[in-house]
Amino acid sequence: YQYLSRYKQKQDLDFFTFVPGRTEGTEKECLECLVEFCGRRNPSWTELSNFARFLNFQLRKCEKSVFCSPVVGRQFRGF
Repeated sequence: YQYLSRYKQKQDLDFFTFVPGRTEGTEKECLECLVEFCGRRNPSWTELSNFARFLNFQLRKCEKSVFCSPVVGRQFRGF
C-alpha cells in the first residue's frame, strides 16, 4: 500500500523504501487501492491476495537490486 498510494499520487518512488510496521491509511483505503491496481474488474479475495503477494515479492527484489540502490540508482533514474 505504501508504494501504490505514492504511485497513485504521482510521487517519485526512486528513493522511497518500504518501512515495515508503518501504518498508513485505513483498511478501507488499502483495500480500495489494491482493487484499483489489481487489474480485475471485480476481483475475488484470492485474486487480491495473489496480487498483493506477487507485488510484495517484486518490490522486495527491486529494493535489493543494485540498480535501485541510492548510490547507483541516481544514474538509472526511473529504472
